[in-house]
Amino acid sequence: MPATVPESGDVPGRMPATGMPATGSPADEPPADEPPADERPVPPCVLAVAGSDSSGGAGLQADLKTMLALGVHGLTVVCAVTAQNSRGVTASYDLPPAAVTAQFDALTSDIAVQAVKTGMLATAANVAAVAAALTQLRAAGPVPVVVDPVAVSSHGDPLLAEEALAVLRQRLLPLATVVTPNLDEARLLTGTRPADEDGMARAAAAIRELGPRWVLVKGGHLPGAPVDVLSDGERVWRFPGPRLASPHTHGTGCTLASAIASRLALGDDVPAAVRAAKQFTAAAIRSGFPLGTGTGPVGHRLGPAGAQPSG
Repeated sequence: MPATVPESGDVPGRMPATGMPATGSPADEPPADEPPADERPVPPCVLAVAGSDSSGGAGLQADLKTMLALGVHGLTVVCAVTAQNSRGVTASYDLPPAAVTAQFDALTSDIAVQAVKTGMLATAANVAAVAAALTQLRAAGPVPVVVDPVAVSSHGDPLLAEEALAVLRQRLLPLATVVTPNLDEARLLTGTRPADEDGMARAAAAIRELGPRWVLVKGGHLPGAPVDVLSDGERVWRFPGPRLASPHTHGTGCTLASAIASRLALGDDVPAAVRAAKQFTAAAIRSGFPLGTGTGPVGHRLGPAGAQPSG
């Protein structure tokens, strides 16, 4: 038999036409041990500065899903809006630097930020605006900054203007706590694409000369078992992992960088944050799913085990 709907049009447990909760809903009475709203703990806040991906797989959308899964509150500064689907980017619209600065100012004048992650910044003017805003933010105290030097999408579409690369090298990388280039981004930053693990270590050393404190070179596109290389200029950490047989990897780089920033906000040191972020990202790749007719996204709904990887 079909469900009987009350004559008023209200369905038990749903919002009635008056805008008040339906009587009898479990939400009517808060749990007895629930603290008042103003006394609830505030989670660490992580600011994602990047572009919007209309397919929801990468960019700010992946950043926010990662942050939610890892127990931090995500804030956003939008630098560009892309029109894209599972097959690629069909159009991109860059925000003016004044809009980028206004978003930064609105957030940081009111909300304490425990970490920042940057992704697609699109233009030289936006890179300069972000660098200026981060310098101002850091004037009030140390804040870890994770720079994902996004230049090309996973579909091969350019996401960073050619003239912006020099500004990124000169003004943004010196502010980075961690920079997370893949092999192609390492080539753009150093002039040489690493061909093996030793080349990745050399690339990390060369990128450190540009100013970041730590460099994580991602080796997932090399043949064989993947390994990432982290360096602080004195030591090198290897992060090997299995080759995951999933075609649905859209958003992998954004997820990893956001997970590192989230773990730094939660108090991890850099090697521990990278280790936990790689565990989270591997679980997200395993949870990837088909979407549309191209490359599907990684999955972020991992549950407690996936959401809180051990350090």
